[in-house]
Amino acid sequence: MKILLCFGTRPEAIKMAPLFHELKKQVAFEIKVCVTAQHREMLDQVLDFFEIVPDYDLDLMQTNQTLNKLSASILYKIDEVLREVKPTLVLVHGDTTTSSMVALAAFHLGIQVGHIEAGLRSFNKQAPFPEEINRQFTSKLADIHFTPTKIATQNLLNEGVQSQSIVQTGNTVIDALFWASGKIAEKEYIHPEIELLKSTIPFGKKIVLVTGHRRENFGLGFINLCEALLTIAKRDDVNIVYPVHLNPNVQDVVKEKLANQKNIYLIPPASYPAFVWLMYQSFLIVTDSGGIQEEAPSLGKPVLVTRTVSERPEGVEAGFSQIVGTEQENIEKSIVELLDTFSGFNNSENPYGDGNASQKIVDFLVSKM
Repeated sequence: MKILLCFGTRPEAIKMAPLFHELKKQVAFEIKVCVTAQHREMLDQVLDFFEIVPDYDLDLMQTNQTLNKLSASILYKIDEVLREVKPTLVLVHGDTTTSSMVALAAFHLGIQVGHIEAGLRSFNKQAPFPEEINRQFTSKLADIHFTPTKIATQNLLNEGVQSQSIVQTGNTVIDALFWASGKIAEKEYIHPEIELLKSTIPFGKKIVLVTGHRRENFGLGFINLCEALLTIAKRDDVNIVYPVHLNPNVQDVVKEKLANQKNIYLIPPASYPAFVWLMYQSFLIVTDSGGIQEEAPSLGKPVLVTRTVSERPEGVEAGFSQIVGTEQENIEKSIVELLDTFSGFNNSENPYGDGNASQKIVDFLVSKM
């Protein structure tokens, strides 16, 4: 069986990496990798860490390109790759413009599509934007749906997807997290970025780790977050560490509001191993990221989600995360409450997986040969 893995962003690469390595163990599979480089620098860091060399690199990253231009470029360029490779199956991940456009191109050519991390829904097409529509669209095109949770599986069943095409596996991000944690823990492993963090940030206080990149939070959402962080930074027991996303809509606001402020450390976007290390050092995490909501339960870290809705309700229901929105007062109040009262979770079972999702996906594909 010839399988083509296609992805374009850092989160996709992280979640596809363990699956790539698991697939490569199967001599019956011929594996090819195509990256669109929807993200460039951050994608390359992950490829290097997980030792993946793409067979095809479309190199489509452009500063502030529109979604329509990116979509058209992916659809046009991936057509050439699909016609050359002639895969039996194309595997795409999640909810990016890359995943939806690659799935559409494969459908046009009569190639089967497998959708990793299928079935997530917020049921609000504007939040997250454009991810919610991307994943719904990809579900309409996919032939095999690899879902991470029972809720994701039920979402697809409710939409009329046949049960025999759904395989519940857990989320491959947990596989990646365990792989990365093991590598970082090795005595001989030295990462320059981690060493620099150790030498420049005092980790003796409670660390509030912050990330943000969602389009729907551009503008007022990020302004409110920054104002909340300025208030929290007045505490003597807290240091805020904020790897600032490269998007100018994030950079401009965050640096204007938070640069050179006491107890706030603005750093460049952290590489994946460095960010995993930072999560281990943190007391709590404030984020609008989906992947972090999935990873944090395995590390015992509480998450405050700066969004109004999440397609990952399992963590909220289990008490691992809270949806706090983007209002300054609510963000402040929620951070303070955790700083003052959090002492650990009663439940240590991560609802998003046990680290064996990639193996389950491969086992299914082997059984269908």
